[in-house]
Amino acid sequence: MIHGSYTFGTLMFKQPTLRPSDLVVACQLAITPGAQFLELSSVTCLSAGECHNAVRRLRLSKLLLPAERSTSVELLLQFLVHGAPFAFPAVIGQEVAGVPTGHSAPVFDGLLESAEQLVWPQADGTVRGRSVVPLAPRAAELPEKNPKLYELLTLSDALRTGTARVRKLAAELLGERLTKPSA
Repeated sequence: MIHGSYTFGTLMFKQPTLRPSDLVVACQLAITPGAQFLELSSVTCLSAGECHNAVRRLRLSKLLLPAERSTSVELLLQFLVHGAPFAFPAVIGQEVAGVPTGHSAPVFDGLLESAEQLVWPQADGTVRGRSVVPLAPRAAELPEKNPKLYELLTLSDALRTGTARVRKLAAELLGERLTKPSA
């Protein structure tokens, strides 16, 4: 028996699991329900193959509506708030240049103050702070490429990195944005 796989007679089963980049695709599908794979690839900075595989895993996890390419907003919000911080714990590293995330992101301007900055590493980043490994490798490109997705992912990072107060505020803001994505 292979770790994570199970054999029953001649059939082999492997437990499917979500990947961090699947949440990127789920958030984008909350913004643009029904988006095609090439469009998803373009706006998420993931390959079309990664997007296709993410949709398959999201369907299995019930985070996508059956037979549709759109998220179950209620379930996605529940998972982002209560599951993602445990399934995809934040990895915080040394101080580097980068793009603000978590409580340091622009979505929290005027709502929170903190001396510590959190960033997704990027060589030409404008802010110095402690690095946070993003849910997708090219997430630092999102502020210019896809501001709405950037905002959702920074709120997700606040849930993964923040204090109880930050997590509560992030959950509220995320709920507002997911239920009213055009806002």
